[in-house]
This record gives sequence, structure tokens and C-alpha cells, in this order.
Amino acid sequence: MKNRGKVILAYSGGLDTSVILKWLIDEGYEVVAYVADVGQDDDFDDVERKAMKIGASKVIVKDLKKEFVTDYIFPALKANALYENRYLLGTALARPLIAKYQIETAAGEKAEYVSHGATGKGNDQVRFELSYYALNPKIRVLAPWKTKEFLEQFRGRTDMLNYAQKHDIPVKASIAKPYSEDDNLMHISHEAGVLEDPVYKPELSMLTKMKAPQDAPDRETNIEISFKNGIPVKVINTSKKDIYTDPLELYIHLNEIGGANGIGLLDMVENRYVGIKSRGVYETPAGTILLKAHMDIEGIAMDREVMRLRNMLSPVFSEIVYNGFWFSPEMDFLRAAIDKSQELIDGTVYITLYKGNVIINGRESASSLYDKELSSMDIEGGFDQKDSAGFIKINAIRLMAHHAITKRQNK
Repeated sequence: MKNRGKVILAYSGGLDTSVILKWLIDEGYEVVAYVADVGQDDDFDDVERKAMKIGASKVIVKDLKKEFVTDYIFPALKANALYENRYLLGTALARPLIAKYQIETAAGEKAEYVSHGATGKGNDQVRFELSYYALNPKIRVLAPWKTKEFLEQFRGRTDMLNYAQKHDIPVKASIAKPYSEDDNLMHISHEAGVLEDPVYKPELSMLTKMKAPQDAPDRETNIEISFKNGIPVKVINTSKKDIYTDPLELYIHLNEIGGANGIGLLDMVENRYVGIKSRGVYETPAGTILLKAHMDIEGIAMDREVMRLRNMLSPVFSEIVYNGFWFSPEMDFLRAAIDKSQELIDGTVYITLYKGNVIINGRESASSLYDKELSSMDIEGGFDQKDSAGFIKINAIRLMAHHAITKRQNK
């Protein structure tokens, strides 16, 4: 068969990308398997052997864990990013990073195509492809799940499992338990299979990054998290006297102790960008701890009006990330504004982790805007309480006017 060109495939070693790797080869493409290490619990030597066995011409493994923490997770933390007020965006944050180095790999390998295993119903196709085109407008994208030939051959996961068996491709998934999982340093997500029934209660054995809260130990873990300009710079496990200052190391430690204490479980139905509702079960231990700590230190160190404006931007930031527009002018604008809001968001939060709970015990900050004397009920502290009478009357003017108009209209 004539060689149709070189493709850089974002390869995970899972069912979809393994089948796609073989299918692209059968279609006449030379395929380089590009594996992004964003903290997933994989044996990368095994993943490489598997790709080569299937027929990849080359396997490239890129360690992106530290960059994932510093350049993607931490900026989202500074924004208090939560999609639909719940989801911490673990998958959405990893995709632009993976795409960035996939495009770099394509340039280095002189490949005109990139490919991925995302379906035509999901969010990841958008995240990958928008990132590809933003970083290299001339790149050509092969998306098998949106091609007629592939869809005629594979109507779903059962067809893919049968194909894998026929071609001796080892996969973790099975017809009996067809979970789709995305694992990275920030979270692991579970979807598909029996989870497509929104009333189905997931088995606790599904959890891999964390214990179920009810199975967590009956003892507290006490930690301190210190922030500088809104970024966590030190974690002290006071229960064990351990100190972590490296971004990756402190994040991994928070994942470990958060997971051990049953923290970070979320089961939700969300709105995909393409207009379909989707049910997902997420485990996000470190992200959950850091978000609560970050919001707490902001409470003492951030100006009220700055917080109000930043909080208006947070859901916009989250939607932009979720929908795949990380490399966009609007994201550049938002990040600059959010970075400005994080100046002097410094200090330490004291926390207890216990059975799924992140309990805030206290906080202190050198840039604190909290004035004990001003807020005290027992100390005058230079605040003349008589001034509040005029303050209230001025704010009541529009309310009195509205009431008068409403009263006239109702007569």
C-alpha cells in the first residue's frame, strides 16, 4: 500500500488509540506514537512496547508533569476555576499541554498530520483540534471518529474490543466493564458503560486515586499550605513533619494525603460544549484541597472589589478552558487580569483533612486586609458607628423610590 504520509498520534495505550494506531497503519499512514506523561499511572515502557508491536514506526514519550502543574493547574487555581461550579477541569487543562508538544513533535518529525482518539460527541476533539490549529494553522488533522470509513467499521466500543481481539491488541477495557478513564496528575475521570445511566451508583472499587470517604482512616491529617502571589509555594505535613516546596512534589504529596483521607470525589452530569449532557465521576484530591485553601487565603488578603470582579471572570475562565480555547486572545486577556488580582495573595492556611472533608482551621497573611480592631464588637478601633446611619440612609434612597412607584402603580 502506498504511504499516505506521516502522522503523529496522541497515544495513550488504551483501547481507542490502540485501535486507531492499527487502523491508520492499515490505511497506509506511517504512525509515530506520541505519549504525553501528564502523571497518569502507566508503565510507559509497556506502552512503548505495545505501540511498537502494533506497528508504530517510532514512540516518543514526553514528561510534562511539572509543566502541567506550574503552567496549567496553578493558573486555573489562581482563577478558582470550576466548570458549572463543580468540575475542576482535570482533563480540560491537560489537553492543550498535550497538543502543544504534539505539534512540536510533528515539526521535529516533519509530519504533516496529527491525530487523536477523541470521539465526535465529546469535548476532547474540540480541545485538541482548536489547540492544533492555534499553534500551527497549516497542520492537517486526522480524526478517525469523524471519518466515514472509520465509523462504518466501528459503531462503538464493542466493535473496537472485537477488533482488538482479532488483531491481538491487549487492552484493559472489557465488554463486561467498559469504563472510559482519563488519568493525569490532577484527576482521574470515569465515564461510559454502566455510568451512562445517571441513577447508577458507582462501585467504590472504581476509585483509584482516593479512598471512599467512608473508608478513610479515623484520624486527622494536619497540614499547612503557604501561598505567594496566589501560587502554593510550600506544604508542611505537620502530622509527619514533612516539608515540600517543589511544585510537582508538593502536588503529588497533596494527592497522596488527600486521596488517603477520601477527598476529591465528584459525581455529576455536565453540559458538553457540543450540546450533549454527560455523566462523569471524578477523583481530584490535591486540586480540591488547594482550591479550598486558595479561596480561604483570598478571603483575608484580597480587596473586596477586586474579588467581586475576579469572581465574575472565574466562570468565564472555566468555560474557556472547558471548551478548548486555552490558546486564544481571550485567555491571554483573562490570565493577565487574574494574575494582577493575585498580587499579594500571600500567607498560610492551616488545614485538617478528615474523611472527605477539608477543614480550615485558620489563616495568616503578611498582606492581610483584616483589621481586628475595626471588625471587633468589643473595641471601637477608630470606627465611628454613628456614621453607619448616614451610610444606610444613602443606600436606602433608591429602595424608598422604588417602593413609592410600586405603591402608586398598585393603587
